This record gives sequence, structure tokens and C-alpha cells, in this order.
Amino acid sequence: MDTTNDRIAAAPLPTQGELRRRRNPFTQFFRFMRINLTMFMLAQKKHG
Repeated sequence: MDTTNDRIAAAPLPTQGELRRRRNPFTQFFRFMRINLTMFMLAQKKHG
């Protein structure tokens, strides 16, 4: 039976490019805006 530590050790590590994208505030801002717009559109469709 695998333990949690074994599963964590076997997980793939993010690439340098992925880490750069995760830490970039501009990328984070646009992703945040896109998610908010998606949720807004969904709410408008269901409750509007």
C-alpha cells in the first residue's frame, strides 16, 4: 500500500517554463480575469 510520501515522491515536477508562468503576475491576472468572466457568463446564463 502506497503512503502519501511515496505518492508525492512519484509525482512529476513542473518544468521551468511552467514555474515561470505560475509566478508571472501578468499571467495570473489574465487567468483570474478569464475565470471570473467564465463564472459571470455562467451565472448570467443560469440566473439571468
